[in-house]
Amino acid sequence: MPQRTLRFKIRQDGRVEETVEGMVGQSCLQLTEKLESALGSVETRKPTSDAFIREDLQSQSIPLEIH
Repeated sequence: MPQRTLRFKIRQDGRVEETVEGMVGQSCLQLTEKLESALGSVETRKPTSDAFIREDLQSQSIPLEIH
């Protein structure tokens, strides 16, 4: 599982800049929605390239040999 990181930069004018790392697709919005509502209104969102990665689950079958 990749490491998930939230970074915050608090500017002198009181604005908070938030960066989410290690999450793909729109899952970062679910992670941060409660925190963002507690901080105030969101002025802008700028998705990273990770936001455009599909969240499809992939499975792989590996044959097991029991001796």
